[in-house]
Amino acid sequence: MLQEMVSVEIADQLVDDELTPSEQSDRLYLERRVERAFYEAGKALMELRDRRLYRSTHKTFEEYCRDRFGHSRQKSNYLIAAADVFDNLTTNCCQNLSEADLTTNGLQILPTSEGQVRPLTKLEPQQQQFVWQAAVEEAGGKVPSGRVVKDVVQRIMERTKVPNTYQIGEVCQILAKDNPDLRGKGGCWCIVSAVNEFSCTVITWDGEYTLRIDHLKPMNYTDSECQDMQSLSTRINKLRQSDNLEKAADAVLKHLGSVNRPYLTDLEEKMLSLIELECSTKSS
Repeated sequence: MLQEMVSVEIADQLVDDELTPSEQSDRLYLERRVERAFYEAGKALMELRDRRLYRSTHKTFEEYCRDRFGHSRQKSNYLIAAADVFDNLTTNCCQNLSEADLTTNGLQILPTSEGQVRPLTKLEPQQQQFVWQAAVEEAGGKVPSGRVVKDVVQRIMERTKVPNTYQIGEVCQILAKDNPDLRGKGGCWCIVSAVNEFSCTVITWDGEYTLRIDHLKPMNYTDSECQDMQSLSTRINKLRQSDNLEKAADAVLKHLGSVNRPYLTDLEEKMLSLIELECSTKSS
């Protein structure tokens, strides 16, 4: 008799644990919201940034993110870049799937957090798809962790590394691609100051950066032209260190840092010389 009562109680518990069709539908809907939370955040931040909807209260997007959301602009950039990756995966990998299938339901495994796709943000769209699929396979058909994705990226990059043929003093153009850290630097010229195995340290109009070689494009200037650009780089960076540099002058230097030719026009040279004279006069 006691055994029968225990069996009935266990059966009741099993019945109570079963979800109704409505509850199952609610569960799937809420799971999708959790999975896409980082994506929705990234898309919202992108629109806030691009439309400058922060301008009524803050001068910069960085200040706005810190005050409103309590995180750095870098964190916002990570979320924005992650949303781009998510868009790429859903648009190109899931064109034949309905919106209801764009979840981790076995038909298509998709990222559920920004950290999982951060290693993919610096890859080309096709590479992102390939690496993500490889990471899913390595995770046994489940959503891979950020560590698993990073390991797959590193292994693939090891197999596809291209020798670094850049030389110190060479003039290159920066390719920002999808790297949020290079926002505003795309198209700017730079001088190679150090050559590493698979990266270069370069000097731009506003500082020094270490970039992967796929973010650089050779300008193919002659030795003489490279020397002229090195001289220009020295003049610009010397002015950037001045405490007397006004915003208008800074705008001129930014322009000179993005010219796609190995010389300055007469007007540009006059403007640069005037800024040098003004800074020299104020400092004396």
